[in-house]
Amino acid sequence: GECAPPTGYMENSISYSAIEDVQLLSWENAPKYCLQLTIPGGTVLLQAANSYLRDQWFHSLQWKKKIYKYKKVLSNPSRWEVVLKEIRTLVDMALTSPLQDDSIHQAPLEIVSKLLSENNNLTTQDHESIIVAIAPLLENNHPPPDLCEFFCKHCRERPRSMVVIEVFTPVVQRILKHNMDFGKCPRLRLFTQEYILALNELNAGMEVVKKFIHSMHGPTGQCPHPRVLPNLVAVCLAAIYSCYEEFINSRDNSPSLKEIRNGCQQQCDRKPNLPLRLLHTSPDLVSQEATLTESRLKPVIVTSNEIHVEVERNNTANQKMTANVGNDSEPNLIDCLMVSPTCSTMSIELSTQADRILGCYVEILKMLSDYDDWRPALASLLQPIPFPKEALAHEKFTNAQGFRAAFSQVHSCLLSVRAGKDGWFQLYSPGGVACDDDGELFASMVHILMGSCYKTKKFLLSLAENKLGPCMLLALRGNQTMVEILCLMLEYNIIDNNDTQLQIISTLESTDVGKRMYEQLCDRQRELKELQRKGGPTRLTLPSKSTDADLARLLSSGSFGNLENLSLAFTNVTSACAEHLIKLPSLKQLNLWSTQFGDAGLRLLSEHLTMLQVLNLCETPVTDAGLLALSSMKSLCSLNMNSTKLSADTYEDLKAKLPNLKEVDVRYTEAW
Repeated sequence: GECAPPTGYMENSISYSAIEDVQLLSWENAPKYCLQLTIPGGTVLLQAANSYLRDQWFHSLQWKKKIYKYKKVLSNPSRWEVVLKEIRTLVDMALTSPLQDDSIHQAPLEIVSKLLSENNNLTTQDHESIIVAIAPLLENNHPPPDLCEFFCKHCRERPRSMVVIEVFTPVVQRILKHNMDFGKCPRLRLFTQEYILALNELNAGMEVVKKFIHSMHGPTGQCPHPRVLPNLVAVCLAAIYSCYEEFINSRDNSPSLKEIRNGCQQQCDRKPNLPLRLLHTSPDLVSQEATLTESRLKPVIVTSNEIHVEVERNNTANQKMTANVGNDSEPNLIDCLMVSPTCSTMSIELSTQADRILGCYVEILKMLSDYDDWRPALASLLQPIPFPKEALAHEKFTNAQGFRAAFSQVHSCLLSVRAGKDGWFQLYSPGGVACDDDGELFASMVHILMGSCYKTKKFLLSLAENKLGPCMLLALRGNQTMVEILCLMLEYNIIDNNDTQLQIISTLESTDVGKRMYEQLCDRQRELKELQRKGGPTRLTLPSKSTDADLARLLSSGSFGNLENLSLAFTNVTSACAEHLIKLPSLKQLNLWSTQFGDAGLRLLSEHLTMLQVLNLCETPVTDAGLLALSSMKSLCSLNMNSTKLSADTYEDLKAKLPNLKEVDVRYTEAW
């Protein structure tokens, strides 16, 4: 008789490519839970333990079989329209497969990725058709590295194509919300970078970018995705870094981006390289590292909450300019902020493209600092000043609004966080641990902060209390920033002690620059005395369409010591006129209805006009950021915020902090 077919476990494996057909056994009295595989020369029955497992085997085998078929068809494409059709059915198959596994969506993406990298002669139209065809798979999956490369190319070559907005936007949003570490997948970061630059190429460039950042933050006061901010900051830092790459490479100073991407594995003759890494280490590890005696040679790893960038240490013979890291609690700042003399004299001229990139990403840093909930985290991310030295030596970068805004946010957030603890500000002042450049760096920090601190008076007070000695010493040596600071201290009556005032004056008069500025201050003070002299009108209404310049001209032409009520309603004045308004000693009522007066102006008023009782801001562009500052104006009894961007939360806050407030108008606001 015939010998019975073999049973039990399979002795030899069957290759997927040999399977001609897979079927579920469904005829009566068939063995339970079986699959029938047709192979050359016969069939094989596979029996599973239950129907669920059998179905899993069935779908998995079908999937494998089809994937092999597509790999074969697409590895040797003949006619392009056939390829496109095959890609569409492949995507369809992945979307409809009942199997739940990451590789179901990932495998087709890999196949298409390979196809694109091997066919460089495709037209842009073909590219777009492929991107649109695979778009559904990208809804829940990051694109693999080769595909990222291809997407980057598309962003660079066709920034205005509809694919960028329609297909790439959700992909980038997903990356920013879910990516945990760009260090592991730098091409995702690169793709995000190129996508944002492509948005910037559109007609309303920065506006489109701003809308995108807003969509990432979300409409509420709190961004629901904790990864978005660190990921955006990482993209900004890498983009800014790339702008200075050629200078960095030519000077052998900071590591090159290529080395950063490769994690600096290659051994070369340079000093120990420190890669640009995103990591999360515990703070105690940092201090242990920092106190090691050979820390001059070891890369000191410093962290800042979620993100950090290490900059190579410049071990030059000129030790005078390089701060000693050995016994310091914050080696990161000392390394990153030390602008070496060769660097500061270097003239940096960026290419047009690098200039655009720099402009775009520095502006994004400013946008990020505009969100209240992001500000503290942004401060800790930027606290190690994670920019290459070349950027810090480049005036265009340090003078950029975005850098200054970000820098001042870091400053204001960290000063409050670090109360009672030495911050970078203390470290660099003359006499501080890290200061060995005669305070030049300290002066340039103060310069940046003065340009960006809206609480100028508060900042000057803290300088007078904590750093008056270093300021006077630097002014004595002719440092212009410090001369300005001392003049402002006199102008704002920051110094009470008469002897100290006299010492400041003689310090100013000991240098040419000081003498010149002190004379200008005296002229201004004479004008101020004239302006504040008793007499003149008690009420004043400026004609409609008057400008800041008109107001300045009017106030410079007589005495306004008695002026209590000023109406600038329906004029064209802006926040710039605030510097004139704060000089009016008797002002109690101010009407700014329907002007362009904004947050910056409000902040200045709130510091100086503490006696103001009535303020009308109806139909002005002020927002919560400026309105919150009004909480220091305790005399306010009437406040009109009709038709402004006031939020309900800020309104509650103001009511709680302004005890004398009797009349409030919040119609047509969120608080209404």
